[in-house]
Amino acid sequence: MLTEYIQAHPLQYHPSAQFPPSSHRAAWEGVDAADRADLLALANDWRERPYPLLTAGMYASFVRTGSRKDCENPYFDRRRKLCAAALHICLTDEDIDLAAVEDGLILICEETTWAISAHAGLTAAHPFPDAKAPIIDLFAAQTGMILSFICQLLGDRLHPDLRERVRWEVERRILSPFMHNDKEWWMGFVRKDLCNWTPWIVSNVMMAANVWMTDCTALYTRACGMIDRWLDCVPADGGCDEGAGYWNMAGGAFLDCLMLLEKTCGVNLWDNDKVRRMMAYPELVYLGGGWFANFADCDARPYISGERLQYAGEKTDNPALIRMGVEMRSMPSWELSDTPHLSRLLMRLFSRAAQAEAADVPQKDVWLPDLQVRILEKDGLTVAMKGGHNAESHNHNDVGTFLIAAKGQMQAVDAGNMVYTAKTFSAQRYELWNCRSIYHNVPMIGEWEQHNGPEYAARDVQCSPKGMALDMASAYPAEAGLQQCQRSFCLEGGRLSVRDEVVCDAPQPITWVLMLRHEPVIDQARQCCHLKESGFWIDWSENAPLTASAEPINVTDPRMAKSYPGCLWRLTLSAAPSTHHTQEFLFEA
Repeated sequence: MLTEYIQAHPLQYHPSAQFPPSSHRAAWEGVDAADRADLLALANDWRERPYPLLTAGMYASFVRTGSRKDCENPYFDRRRKLCAAALHICLTDEDIDLAAVEDGLILICEETTWAISAHAGLTAAHPFPDAKAPIIDLFAAQTGMILSFICQLLGDRLHPDLRERVRWEVERRILSPFMHNDKEWWMGFVRKDLCNWTPWIVSNVMMAANVWMTDCTALYTRACGMIDRWLDCVPADGGCDEGAGYWNMAGGAFLDCLMLLEKTCGVNLWDNDKVRRMMAYPELVYLGGGWFANFADCDARPYISGERLQYAGEKTDNPALIRMGVEMRSMPSWELSDTPHLSRLLMRLFSRAAQAEAADVPQKDVWLPDLQVRILEKDGLTVAMKGGHNAESHNHNDVGTFLIAAKGQMQAVDAGNMVYTAKTFSAQRYELWNCRSIYHNVPMIGEWEQHNGPEYAARDVQCSPKGMALDMASAYPAEAGLQQCQRSFCLEGGRLSVRDEVVCDAPQPITWVLMLRHEPVIDQARQCCHLKESGFWIDWSENAPLTASAEPINVTDPRMAKSYPGCLWRLTLSAAPSTHHTQEFLFEA
């Protein structure tokens, strides 16, 4: 896409600062009062806290104990404190935090590597970073962006020797390897299965280059080739198989690239169909009330930059996306709360919330044929249904699963993501309960659960006006002896019907699993239950009696608890062995 555009419209680079320097007092004094107060409070909080140590032991902890946080917490806190100090200077025109900025810049320049330990390919024999081989991972690129923008914002307030040190470090760690090393997997030269790493890294590299280079034409051209290789991995429907939360740094980072290319080179791709579909994706999978169809490693209530959503909606003439962006617009300091993304904070700071037009919002009726995701909203129920396969990026074994929201509150859920550890992206990934199919809304066949891999996929997937249908049999191993595991969804009259027909080679018991937000109160005689606190009902009385039981799943993981504090409930509904099972489940408020 981009390379083809450049061939027809050669890049004409015009240096242009993305954000006003601190010397541009009118711009900084014009910052919204609430935003100013938010950032001054942030700066005051960090002023009393010293830069944390980042020791060799902390770095080696990923290899030795599996912890990512031992390294990442001090690593990110250093960058948060630096950003907060620099922003205070810009907002107040005072130098009370200048020494903290100088300390932070030098401290980070002195780090052996800007890559976090989880991304550095370490081994038990070599648990420490290698200063001779700079690695450009997500956060090395982000660090290059942060340091570059701080130098641009503060300008002559910084000693020229310090600015030169930062420039030299960004050049040797980021810009030069980006131009001359083809071995980083996310570049798409040695691997073709690319993910959010590519646009996330490339966008940060491009922004850093725009600060230091007098002509970015060659770097931008190379960057566009990498983005094109990533775009080849993005489905035609524009969906993100990593989930809506990852759009922030997938489609959203691609948006950052397009914005910079337009500003400095006049590139205009906003009318491209695939671009428009990619930008629209978060709104399509939004269930309302901050909830999303959170398949894969997506949080149920992820943070997505409202400013980026609004900007994407404005550039692609998408009123629904603009409304969503206004609804999800947060205070600027939130952009430092996960990974400190200074560029996003500045984008938010120098934008204004749109006046979203009042309009009747149509009910959801979404079909993403490549992701095989269907979302329907009718009569107060919103249902998200999934086919797909079990080798998706950030995959959970969840072919055939579904989510239900009733009037903005989740009822049948996907537990979502947990704090990353060494297990998360290793051969032990499917030891994590939240990744296994036995904690998703799909059946167990005897003792068999779904397996991971591209061959474990939905078959015969069909979209219909009232739902969708698929065969889940191929998602299970051959040992399960499945001939058919047909599932159909029908949303009508304020009720969802989920109907399964299972055919086995030999008699097998079936256990259907439902992951629920609220405690189910089971009526075994009537073959139904209602969920406490919600008035939601589940009925399975239509076919052979099932044995029901429920267990609480205490949510102890701090990341998951942001969406689901307290506990979730796992309802199991078991059928006696048979070669042929037909079962219908009815869900209604």
